[in-house]
Amino acid sequence: MPVFDIDAIIRGYAQGYFLMADEEGHSLGWYSSNQRTLIPLDDRFRFPRSLRRVLNQGKFTVAVDRDFRAVVEGCANREETWISAELKAIYWQLHLAGWAHSFETWQGDQLAGGILGIVIGGAFIGESMFFRIPDGSKVAMVKLVERLRSRQFVLFDAQMMNPHLARFGAYVVSDQEYQSLLKQALSQHCTLE
Repeated sequence: MPVFDIDAIIRGYAQGYFLMADEEGHSLGWYSSNQRTLIPLDDRFRFPRSLRRVLNQGKFTVAVDRDFRAVVEGCANREETWISAELKAIYWQLHLAGWAHSFETWQGDQLAGGILGIVIGGAFIGESMFFRIPDGSKVAMVKLVERLRSRQFVLFDAQMMNPHLARFGAYVVSDQEYQSLLKQALSQHCTLE
C-alpha cells in the first residue's frame, strides 16, 4: 500500500480543499468551490416528521468507527463514484492517523448506513454517506448532528448541495464565509468519541 503525506493532506483540508477522483477513478485531485454547503448545527437543522417516528422506534443504534472500511466501501459503491481505490487508501491512512471517521447506524449486527468524514479541530468535513437499510443514513445524519452539537463542533461541511441535504436544512455559504467559519473551527479541539 502506498504511503501518503498525511500532514499535507490535512493541511489541504484545513485550507478548504477536498480530494476527489475523476469518474473513471484515475485522476485524484484537490478541489474547492466558490460556494460550500453546510449542515446547520443550530435550530435551522430539520428533518421530516416521518423520520421522527423512525427515531422514536429506536430500531437503530449508532457507533463511531465500528466498521470504517465498510462505510468507505458503502460510500464508494454506486454507479458513478469519485472515491477511487487510491482515495480509499488515503481515507484508511487518515483513519489510522485519527483524522478520518465513520459515523454509523446499525440494526442489530447489520450496518444500516453511515457518514464518512474528516475531523479537524471543530470541523466535521463530510465526505460521503450511504445506506443499506431504509432510513439508515437519515438516522445517521440526525444522530451525527446531535453528537456534533454536544461536542461543541463549529462546522459541519457537506461540500455540495443536493436535494437530500436540503431536506435537513442544509444551506450554502460563500467561500469567504466558509473560510471564516473554518478558521474559527480549526481553533477548537473537538472529538467524535
